[in-house]
Amino acid sequence: MAKITPLTGDQAVAEAMRQIDPDVVAAYPITPQTEIVMTFSQFVADGKVKTEFIPVESEHSAMSACVGSAAAGARTMTATSANGLALMWEIVYIAASMRLPIVMPVVNRALSGPINIHCDHSDSMGARDSGWIQMYAENGQEAYEDTILAIRIAERKDILLPVMVCQDGFITSHSVEGVELLEDKLVKDFIREYKPCMPTLLDTDKPVTYGPLDLQDFYFEHKRQQSEAMKNAMATIPKVMDEFNRTFGKSCNIIEEYKMDGAEVGIIVMSSTAGTAKVVVDELREQGLKVGLIRPRLFRPFPAQKIIDAISGLKAVAVLDRAESFSNCGGPLFNDIRAVMYNSEKKPLMLNYIFGLGGRDIFPKDIADVYKKLFKIVSANRAEESINYIGVRE
Repeated sequence: MAKITPLTGDQAVAEAMRQIDPDVVAAYPITPQTEIVMTFSQFVADGKVKTEFIPVESEHSAMSACVGSAAAGARTMTATSANGLALMWEIVYIAASMRLPIVMPVVNRALSGPINIHCDHSDSMGARDSGWIQMYAENGQEAYEDTILAIRIAERKDILLPVMVCQDGFITSHSVEGVELLEDKLVKDFIREYKPCMPTLLDTDKPVTYGPLDLQDFYFEHKRQQSEAMKNAMATIPKVMDEFNRTFGKSCNIIEEYKMDGAEVGIIVMSSTAGTAKVVVDELREQGLKVGLIRPRLFRPFPAQKIIDAISGLKAVAVLDRAESFSNCGGPLFNDIRAVMYNSEKKPLMLNYIFGLGGRDIFPKDIADVYKKLFKIVSANRAEESINYIGVRE
């Protein structure tokens, strides 16, 4: 039977990695991710896994080692945050371009500068177009489950793309909660023995080259292959989640719709803030207000049709972004949602709120005020300012 264990979000991810027992982990510590590799390195030292753990000199080296490991045919993982992800930048793109199924927990933290070690989504949002699948967890339980799911997703023959498993720095990564750990054997059976789908560098009977010069003759086709892999992922990830749900009695989905039945207005938000928003939804529902919440658990590939289906019946919707795109057009989640709604016959009034940059707190009252603003623009039938900010001093 599964058991409930008090764990931080980082420790929960490390437990998932222990159960996965990857062949290679190459990593470098960075706050607030450090606890993942620290905990996992203890599992290695205690002989609880057979993993080859490589303590490298930088995150650029970590991803480079992971590329070499995965290309050689090893099940490979790493973890990082913020400036560490930025230092990996060149190799992050290479990992995706070479179709290597690396899984990387990312503990979301603001990018410098000025230097800040607290949560926002600027790090992973900056990498949203790198060719990696991105999953965003609301709590430690989901970070644990998503890490297990990510292995099966990345290694699918019809996908073969690396996966980022994101959780909010300090908010979930360092908060202790009860996490239901699945049975080791069931996890092993679910992820299955790793058998590379492509020829590897160590397969001398089928010699291959990884990372060659790729000029006009083939580069475009290789990019198109990545695009097709993302399309395949959009169709396949729900199937993997369904299998996970049947195996472990869970209810994973690529988006969560919370109290959307009969809702007139709604908020769309990712990660831990959704938990706060659910409390507000419950309170406002008790007051008779028809409000709901939508939480994308998957951001890349973008679940366009699911989003359209979820919000097309609303009168107004607010998209909350924990990242600023500096495009003068709102945050990245907002712009993706506004774009997919272009061809929808029913278009709710739409607002964007930038919040929580650098770890700035967002409170239930802030979220309640957003819902109140949505009802006001419904009454006026117009949204004057589509881009707004929560909790920032003017």
